Amino acid sequence: MRVLVVEDEPMLADAIAEWLREDSHAVDIAHDGGTALDRIAVHGYDVVVLDRDLPVVHGDEVCRRVVASGAATRVLMLTAAVEITDRVDGLSLGADDYLTKPFAFPELAARIQSLGRRCRPAAPPVLRRSGVTLDPARHEVFRDGRYLPLSKKEFAVLTELLLADGATVSAEHLLEKAWDEHADPFTGAVRLTILKLRRKLGDPPLVETVTGVGYRLR
Repeated sequence: MRVLVVEDEPMLADAIAEWLREDSHAVDIAHDGGTALDRIAVHGYDVVVLDRDLPVVHGDEVCRRVVASGAATRVLMLTAAVEITDRVDGLSLGADDYLTKPFAFPELAARIQSLGRRCRPAAPPVLRRSGVTLDPARHEVFRDGRYLPLSKKEFAVLTELLLADGATVSAEHLLEKAWDEHADPFTGAVRLTILKLRRKLGDPPLVETVTGVGYRLR
């Protein structure tokens, strides 16, 4: 998934981002509400992890604008406040979930995973097509019973191809979902990752290039 972490404490923001990247998510960071809104206007985030007490533009206002935009983006608000009224206020703004600081990273990751499922059509817990089995929870991929040791990017790209269920997926979509904002769209990162994925999947070939459009699984 593509996730935006909006947190004004740089060390905490970096720690959250690193944890989520270990789960193969593409993660961007913003340290204030104004920067967050700029990024949200450009990228189609699945989930925004939003600290409530932000400089420049308050987290409440960021949440209001995300909800008002009608986008499928889900919002998980973070706050140091522990009062029930604070949580109620946050949810009343349209946030999808609420987590108080300090929190455990595994719980945060699980909540983000749950929110991400809400912004996409329902998918089975394990994805299967053409002899390929991908288990997101275990982070495992098999082809015809053979284990495939995929990198995080290869795993993320294969996930998108399996979710498409035979439809063509553009390179732009793969770049949006599997890489963060620092990725250069002209580096050929998607093409290189597809090439490595094809090699690991083996024969007969499964990933087909649709010239000028993108990629699909046979």
